[in-house]
Amino acid sequence: MAAGVPDAAASGPLRVQLLMFDGVEEQDFAGPLEVLGMARQTGNALTVTQVTTGEPGRITARFGTSIDVATGWSPQDADVLLVPGGGYADKTGPGVNRLIDDPGFLARLAAAEPVPVGVCTGVMVLSAAGITRGRPCTTHSAAKADLAAQGGVVVNARVVDDGDLVTGGGITSGIDVALWLVERHFGAKAAQRVETVLEHERRGTVWRA
Repeated sequence: MAAGVPDAAASGPLRVQLLMFDGVEEQDFAGPLEVLGMARQTGNALTVTQVTTGEPGRITARFGTSIDVATGWSPQDADVLLVPGGGYADKTGPGVNRLIDDPGFLARLAAAEPVPVGVCTGVMVLSAAGITRGRPCTTHSAAKADLAAQGGVVVNARVVDDGDLVTGGGITSGIDVALWLVERHFGAKAAQRVETVLEHERRGTVWRA
């Protein structure tokens, strides 16, 4: 696994892939997408690509939003893979549980080089792949007990940065996770510019190892 999200001094654009799947929570992916897109629009060297777990196709998000995703997941083309959550409480419906129950996908995820970034119950997908075991991490409040039971060292923070693993709490924390990625790669001024445009103030302190 990579040493971590590239810092501000690193050369080259930050390449982020945003995993999309049936049942994904709209805010979980839309918040980070807005932040990262705004960071790119304000002059930072960044790409963000929505990807499916397999072949390109249409996905339907939790509240019925249909999205055509033109790219399949290609770990070699990313520095960061951001995994949103959705549908964790519904064990039989669409959402993260279908990823958790897919051993082939989990094996690919565990072996991938891009830095994994989990938002909300997307962290439980990382947990199922063994990525959070023994690591400081967080997730939605309703899933923290499960995360701990699976070996994660749960931190009660909105954003937890353990170097080559970044995790965020519930739903709207994806905005703060993405702002932290912008700050870590491009610096505080870049993140502050995005905050100003979005009229959003981050909550809490980023927990860093």
